[in-house]
Amino acid sequence: MVSPEQVKNTLEAQLVDAVVQVEDLTGTRDHYQVIVVSSAFEGQSLVKQHQLVYGALKDALSSEAIHALTMKTYTPKAWAAAHGAA
Repeated sequence: MVSPEQVKNTLEAQLVDAVVQVEDLTGTRDHYQVIVVSSAFEGQSLVKQHQLVYGALKDALSSEAIHALTMKTYTPKAWAAAHGAA
């Protein structure tokens, strides 16, 4: 198991200027939902964006410390557009 803070810190360390929100979906510290906003996603397909997140968390995923992961990824521009910012 990994803490939400560990998930957040790992993603922020691995992805350029990432802003990360982490939610423990079950309270068991192994089922997470993450929202990641990063300029590293610029020009990348959604699949590639998700691969970058999976790659950043590969150790926790391969050891099954994280059993389930759902995610939403955004470029800063897409985040602003989705959340009504100018």
